Amino acid sequence: MRPIGVTLAGALLAALVLTTPLRAQTPPPPPPPQPTGPAPTPPAPVEAFFRNAQLQKAELSPSGRLLAVIYNPGKVRNSLAVFDLATPGKITLAARFPDADVNHFEWVNDERLVFDVIELDRGGADQSFGPGLFSVRPDGSELRRLVHVKRRVVTEASAIPDRTLAPNHRLLHVPAGPGDEVIVGEHQRDVRGNLQAVVVKRLNVVTGRASSLSQGMPRHATGWLFDAAGEPRTAVERRDGRVRIHWRGPGQDTWALLADFDHQAVGYLPRYIGADGELFVTESNGPAGTAVLKRFDFASGKPGAEPVVSTPGFDFLGGPVAETCGARVLGMRVETDAETTVWFDARMKAVQARIDERLPGHINRLSCRRCGQEDMVVLVRSWSDRDPGLLWIWHADSSTAQPVGQVRPEIEPRRMATLDLHRIRARDGRDLPVWVTTPAGAKPPQPRAAVVLVHGGPWLRGGHWRWNDNAQFLASRGYVVIEPEFRGSRGYGVEHLRAGFRQWGRTMQDDVADAVLWAAKSGAIDPRRVCIAGASYGGYATLMGLARHAELYRCGVAWLGVSDPRLLFDTSSWRSDMSDEAARYTLPVMIGDPVADAERLAEVTPLEQAARIKAPLVLAYGRLDRRVPLEHGEKMRAALRAAGHEPEWVVYEGEGHGWQLEDTRFDFARRMERFLAQHLRD
Repeated sequence: MRPIGVTLAGALLAALVLTTPLRAQTPPPPPPPQPTGPAPTPPAPVEAFFRNAQLQKAELSPSGRLLAVIYNPGKVRNSLAVFDLATPGKITLAARFPDADVNHFEWVNDERLVFDVIELDRGGADQSFGPGLFSVRPDGSELRRLVHVKRRVVTEASAIPDRTLAPNHRLLHVPAGPGDEVIVGEHQRDVRGNLQAVVVKRLNVVTGRASSLSQGMPRHATGWLFDAAGEPRTAVERRDGRVRIHWRGPGQDTWALLADFDHQAVGYLPRYIGADGELFVTESNGPAGTAVLKRFDFASGKPGAEPVVSTPGFDFLGGPVAETCGARVLGMRVETDAETTVWFDARMKAVQARIDERLPGHINRLSCRRCGQEDMVVLVRSWSDRDPGLLWIWHADSSTAQPVGQVRPEIEPRRMATLDLHRIRARDGRDLPVWVTTPAGAKPPQPRAAVVLVHGGPWLRGGHWRWNDNAQFLASRGYVVIEPEFRGSRGYGVEHLRAGFRQWGRTMQDDVADAVLWAAKSGAIDPRRVCIAGASYGGYATLMGLARHAELYRCGVAWLGVSDPRLLFDTSSWRSDMSDEAARYTLPVMIGDPVADAERLAEVTPLEQAARIKAPLVLAYGRLDRRVPLEHGEKMRAALRAAGHEPEWVVYEGEGHGWQLEDTRFDFARRMERFLAQHLRD
């Protein structure tokens, strides 16, 4: 993963320009040979792909003596486990509850962790769930509740009398240093649940005492950045169709307004505070408007002229690597098609080279403790497109690697599919990124059946070079998986994003079709055996694809799918969790105005096109979904039934906007497997 064209621009940061896809420089190992013998090896079971990962978040303690992980060996709750690295095999369960799952944690210092919880077995119930906040020692002692959980969770945590905060508080930041304080935010909402402000507070994790930091601060700020000491430095307000950015420098008592943008013409956004109190921002750059990282120039009141980091063809995604917040910057982590780290520290650069040599074909992400010392400890998280991940500890003093475990032990990487990013041309000449997952052993000229998997959002980046459960599951059943980054997707420049505005069902849909046509022309897929599938916006694109490009698709699978974009504007009842701000200012620009564009919206509403849908179709929804309420599915089913085309229909009673329950994921995957096998056979 050696970047091209790196030049230094100062002691701490590089002016970095990545001009070629990173993964291409370290290709994955070749696919294994096809199984031989009288019977092929059966694919991995559904559970291997969709069970909760065994090892999730992992982080070294500040001293590097301990490693905390979220651990789930299966059929139990997510637990917070702590490994004593000096005593191999010594593992302590610092937190485990009979009715709640550890969701996220952070080290406060070597003697304290904080974490919140979620109830994974409740599916989509009560989607406004308050996760609470707890503190605990690494050995599991002194478990204390700092923030109430919205629903009662039976724990042995002791609440600090009269000091436990309300459930609407969330952890925002952990300051550097040995102190016992963290920064939390009180999320203030109106009677309809719209977020009005996030009020920041210091919270002592030992005493439970909280103190407000919001005196004199911007009244409606919902986004904050903090320096190493936990002092708020930037505040972002998003209100009434405007984005306002405020700044308070070191030693200053008052806040200054840096910028006031229209919400669709934001010039730059704060990203992080540097070790010297500098502000770093991202700003669109060049004809494609790809986001680059810049220092903010307070003298001119705008971002500096020259980028600090540029990744042509991709928006900047990443940040500085340091031992702790505010410490010396050791490198810069960025992602183009794949993630890489450009090290400024010679020692870390040498360790990276050594680890990459031992684990070729993988992304090997390093984070160190005691980084400048002889006994440096490095956490290595290693993954690839075919490998969900491994965790290792590297001991610099002995040059030894200590294995921690596999993220998903049931997955055999050698049997998984390969993932590649292609840049093709859409019918109007637009550059169109397309991810292709190819089953192990697939060789041209033997075109396979394919599934075009349309990502949700739609205003996000869909693909990353890593193992993906849905794509790998489908590939394990023999299908080539095509995932287009259609116009309107983030990650590839603001021009690509804005090209999708008001293009639902139009050029956005054409991009999906063009990806299929390209794959067919290349010989990678059998154009007679293609199914379209996706969730949320992907479900919408599935329905519109079957209506608009019926000749391309033999079948469709739509889950949580928008059947009528006009319903998204209705925020007047409990049915939708869309904010008033989004409905008033964002959706009219990105989808279309419900009044001025009523005719255009009707033309791209699947509900209005039901009579044109003839292909076999699965419709699946969660009864508790408030982003795309069940009404979308019920109306679409009724319209298809009236047109004489009954879909396969399933409603998951306990789910919201996404399959949170393992049993739901297992059941839906089996349904999809049976459906595709039935309709994509030769």
